[in-house]
Amino acid sequence: MLLLLVEDDVRLVRALCAGLEEESYSVEIASDGDAALAALLRTPFDVCILDIQLPKQDGFSVLAKARSAGIRTPILVLTARDAVSDRVRGLRDGADDYLTKPFAFAELLARLEALVRRGGARHGDVIVHGLLRVCLSAHEVTVQDVRIELPPKQFAVLVMLLRHEGQVVTRTMLLRSVWGYSFDPGTNIVDVHVAQLRRKLEQAGAVDVISTIRGVGYRASC
Repeated sequence: MLLLLVEDDVRLVRALCAGLEEESYSVEIASDGDAALAALLRTPFDVCILDIQLPKQDGFSVLAKARSAGIRTPILVLTARDAVSDRVRGLRDGADDYLTKPFAFAELLARLEALVRRGGARHGDVIVHGLLRVCLSAHEVTVQDVRIELPPKQFAVLVMLLRHEGQVVTRTMLLRSVWGYSFDPGTNIVDVHVAQLRRKLEQAGAVDVISTIRGVGYRASC
């Protein structure tokens, strides 16, 4: 899961990153409001932890601007503020959940898992794209009722591209989400898997599903 952690407390960031990465989250960090908003606008994260008290612009502003721009990423607001008015403001501005500092890491994990499930429910268990049908729970891909056998990595690449239909998914995002790399291993592993996936789809009759954005990544056609 791609997670954006927006927090300027260095010690808390280190602790959360260590715990979240052990739970198989791939974490990107933003330490101020401007960087947070830019990241949300640039990358389709699976979930975001957003602190309210931030340099440059506060979390409320980031939240409101992201939602106004159509960003649907599930967002958990994390703050030291305990006033009811702050909780209400955060929820009204578009937060999906609210957690007050100090907190137990186990509770944070439980809330994140609930948000990710809720986000998955919005996508639904079946993705239909032209002649292509993907059933997530059955790990099944069909084109006009003909089943295509895909190994787990290619299936994960296809699902990520389809979930972000029309958006550019970078190689870095795929390396993080599918392979769990927080760095570029310096190989063409992404390109090889996408080429094999595209060939299988085209052989089954699903053509022009995946477009290459040269030098950047890939996009599922609208």
